[in-house]
Amino acid sequence: MGKAQEMSELVKDLIRGNEAVAVGIATRETLAGGPPSTDLAYVLPEGRSAVVFALPLDQEAIERFLKKEDMASVNNDNRRVNVMVSGMAQTLSDFLDMKGYKSVPASANAVYRKDTPRGPFDEKPPLSHRYLAVRSGVGYFGLSGNVIMPKYGAATILASVVTEAELIPTDPLPAEDSYCDGCRLCMASCASGMMSGDEKSTVTLGGVDFEYAKRLSYNRCEYVCGGFSGLHQSGKWSTWSPARFPIPEKDEEFLGALRNAVKPYVKRPKTNYGLYHPLVPGDLLQFTCGHCQFLCHPEKTVRQERFKMITGGGVVVQNEDGSLEAVSPEEAARRLSTMSPERRALYEK
Repeated sequence: MGKAQEMSELVKDLIRGNEAVAVGIATRETLAGGPPSTDLAYVLPEGRSAVVFALPLDQEAIERFLKKEDMASVNNDNRRVNVMVSGMAQTLSDFLDMKGYKSVPASANAVYRKDTPRGPFDEKPPLSHRYLAVRSGVGYFGLSGNVIMPKYGAATILASVVTEAELIPTDPLPAEDSYCDGCRLCMASCASGMMSGDEKSTVTLGGVDFEYAKRLSYNRCEYVCGGFSGLHQSGKWSTWSPARFPIPEKDEEFLGALRNAVKPYVKRPKTNYGLYHPLVPGDLLQFTCGHCQFLCHPEKTVRQERFKMITGGGVVVQNEDGSLEAVSPEEAARRLSTMSPERRALYEK
């Protein structure tokens, strides 16, 4: 066994020993031709290889979340797994560094490039874990653009390490084995309309093409997944956000909608759980949606049931004590009608 092969097996064993459910290796060569977020040199000028890996989220907590029975468990689990997988990246980076190879950990989330026109607010990652994951065989692209895995669906968190070590790349998974059948339930469960229904995005990495539904403005996801608003246009269901400010149709209208929703967002009572995020007003991001990720399960019948949980769970309102409760659309309207104008303005226009 050559030195590169020996080191490659060693880093994979280290990551698997920390309960990762998948690990892959990408290199400058296998990422060639990709977008800026696949440039290993941006993270580490000497970077030759990247190790990317996944940890799973709690499936039972996800279903309670989608039924609108329990918001806290998914938020707490998400924070825990983000910290764990980012810590694993730091551990592997330190290990490689002690072995004599310059290495840099790439945290799971909430780290962005500062040298873009709007700096961190452009939300461009130093490195795309998603692209590394599909190129190295950690998972596939689902229609949503989320990375999906044969056992865990899209319910995983990814992190990576860039290193100057010459590692042996792992191959992509066979495209024909992906469970994604284009069911489009990810789109139907997205109140923001984040994914295009007819256009696709294609990314070429090391001569291999990967495709998923074109993503529209990320302001859409910020507005809804960030909890600034959450009522579906049908009025029959919502995310965990109690706000029901209008969800625009056009990409260019979302930035204004976000700005208008910030003050009510800040004034609404918040729980003490969530993921600390430097770009969120108040710094504590509560997961109120994530439907496209949480719904996507390898079994189609499970996806269908989860869609029913989302759309049949009613709409969320906030009680005076700050607690959140799912009720029927009619009951939500009644409760809002009894609020003072000042309090009602925290939830709707």
